[in-house]
Amino acid sequence: MNTEVTAKMKILKPTNVVFEAIVDPEKIGNFWFSSSSQRWERGKEVILKYDEYHAEGVINVLELKENKKIAFSWGEEHNEETFVTIILKESDNGSTIIEVSESGLKEEDPEVVNKMMGQKEGWVYMLSCLKCYVENDINNMRASLIH
Repeated sequence: MNTEVTAKMKILKPTNVVFEAIVDPEKIGNFWFSSSSQRWERGKEVILKYDEYHAEGVINVLELKENKKIAFSWGEEHNEETFVTIILKESDNGSTIIEVSESGLKEEDPEVVNKMMGQKEGWVYMLSCLKCYVENDINNMRASLIH
């Protein structure tokens, strides 16, 4: 069973704008997490906070190619480490195709299908919030999803 989940979206902004929205701690709070402890760079451990949910997590930035690729791992504190790869491709008229893939969910986990659905939903939501932010400067979508 393939346990990788992927979400893809077209954003009507250049790759450098989309890339900076993710790696810049001053911008990420406008669409994804409440805060990021530092700028994302290869080899860095970054603390991400969701104030609304009183939650905090750590990512380990594994790879970073400016305006092209971001790869990180997360979830190791609960022995559920997964790997996320974000690919940015320049598209027509200066827009960006962004693809997020997450792998490492355990096939033998009896909840794997539910976890895959939850992660897919989360990535589609994050990309939607990112699109709203970078295209239209809408920054109140984040943390609005109700479970």
